[in-house]
Amino acid sequence: MSALIAFSWIGIMLLVGMILRAKIPFLANILMPASVIGGVIGFILMNIPAFVTATGVDAGMCNTIVGFFFTLSFISIGLTATPKEEGRSSGETGKQMLKGSLGMGLLWGALYCFTPIVGFLCIALLGAPFGMDAGYGALIQFAFCQGPGQAATFGSMLEGAGALPGASQVAITYAVIGFLFAFLVGVPLAKIGLKKGLAAHPEKLSNSVMKGIYPPAEQTENCGKITTYNGNIDVLAFHMALVGLTFVLTIYVQKLIMMIPVSMVQTIGGMTFFVGLFVAYIVKWVLVKLNVKQYHDDILQARITGCTTDFLIVGAFMAVQMSVIGKWLIPIIAMCVIVGIFTLAFALFFGARLGGNCDFERTLGLWGCLTGTCPSGVALIRIVDPNLRTTAATEMGAMNAAMIPGTLMIPFLLEALMGHMSFFPSVALLCLGLGIANIVLMKIVGTINKPTYSLKAPVVCPSATDDCEQFEESHTHSPF
Repeated sequence: MSALIAFSWIGIMLLVGMILRAKIPFLANILMPASVIGGVIGFILMNIPAFVTATGVDAGMCNTIVGFFFTLSFISIGLTATPKEEGRSSGETGKQMLKGSLGMGLLWGALYCFTPIVGFLCIALLGAPFGMDAGYGALIQFAFCQGPGQAATFGSMLEGAGALPGASQVAITYAVIGFLFAFLVGVPLAKIGLKKGLAAHPEKLSNSVMKGIYPPAEQTENCGKITTYNGNIDVLAFHMALVGLTFVLTIYVQKLIMMIPVSMVQTIGGMTFFVGLFVAYIVKWVLVKLNVKQYHDDILQARITGCTTDFLIVGAFMAVQMSVIGKWLIPIIAMCVIVGIFTLAFALFFGARLGGNCDFERTLGLWGCLTGTCPSGVALIRIVDPNLRTTAATEMGAMNAAMIPGTLMIPFLLEALMGHMSFFPSVALLCLGLGIANIVLMKIVGTINKPTYSLKAPVVCPSATDDCEQFEESHTHSPF
C-alpha cells in the first residue's frame, strides 16, 4: 500500500507542476519541466512532518520508486530501436552531425572524469568542519552529468555496501541542485545569445510550447500505433509486459554475474540498470529473429521511457530528507556552486570551438546535459531553435556512443568509495588521465577549433524589453 500511496502522490505532484507551468509566466518563460516544478513542491511538502503524517507518504519508498523507474527506463531504452537519421549518411550535414555528436560526447566524458576530483577536493576542504567525508564529493558526476536516477542508484549501491551512510540522499540533492542550475543559468544564457544574434535559426517560441500543453488544433503527433487487438491484449499492456519480462530476466542474469567471486565484476553486476540495458538489447534481438518486432512500436516504447523518467525525477526530489542532509547543506551547496562554475567554464570554452554553425545551440545542449539530463539540454536548445532546424538536438541523442570512454572509471570509483581502493592517488589519477584522453580525442577528431561565436559580440537587439519588430520583419532575429 505504501508503494501505491507514494506513486500516487508523485503523480499528483506531476499534475501540480503541469498546472503551475501553464499558469505562471515565469515558469513558462524559463521552460521549467513539470517534473522539476512538481518535484520542488513535493520536496517542500515531504519535509513538513504534518504532511507526511496526514498522507502516509514514505520518503524511503519514493527513493525505491526512483531506483525502480530508473531501471525500467533503461530497459525501455534498450527495447527501442535507434532511429535512422535522415540525411546523416551524405553531404556536409552528415559530417557536421558526426563532428557535433563526437565533440559533445567526448566533452561530456571529460567532465564526467574531472568533476569527481573537483568534488572530492571541495568536500575535503569545506566538509571537514561539518564532519562530511570527502568521498561524498566524488558522487557529484552521477548527479550532474547523469541525473537523479543514477544518483539514487549509485548512492544506494554504496549504502548497501556499508559505505557513505546517506549517500543516496546526498547524491539526489546534488541532482536537484543540478536541475535548478540547468534552467536558472541556461535560460538567461540562451536569452543573451538571442540578443547577440548567436543563434543560427532564431524564432519565437509558440505559446503552447511555453505553457507546456497543446491546444486541440496542435495535437497532431501520435504517441504510437495500435499493433494488437484490444479485445485480446491492449497494446500498452503488451509493451509493458515486454518491459516486465526483461526486468525478470535481468534479475536472474544479475544473480549469475554476482556468483563470480571478483569484486570488480560484482560491482558491475550490482548496476541493475546496466544489466537491464544489456538484457533489453538481447530481448530486442530475439524479437527480431522471431519476427515479433513487427508488433512492437518504438514510438509507444519511447513514451514509456518518458513516463518513467518524469516519475523518477519527481520521486527523486520527494526522497530528499532535510533531516539527513541538513547538517551538510552548506558544504553541499558550496561544492555544487564550484562544480557548476567549473562545468560552465568548460561548456562555454569548448562549446564555442566544436566547429559548425550551431555551436551556440550545442553549448546550451551541453550545459543542460552536464547539469541535468539530455531532455534538459534539448529544452534549452528549443529556446533558440524552437523548430529544431539545426542538428544540435539530434546530436544530443547521437552523442551517447562517444560518452562511453568517460564512463570506464565508474567501477574503479565505486571500488574506491567502498574502501576497496584508494581514491588518491590511484583512482583520481585514472579519472584525470581519462579526462585528458577525452580532450586529446576531441583534438584528434577535429572538434577543437577556433571559436565560432563569442558572448562578447555586440547586442543585436538593443534591449531585452524591446519587441524588435524590425528584426522579426527582416528574419534576422526574433526575441525570446
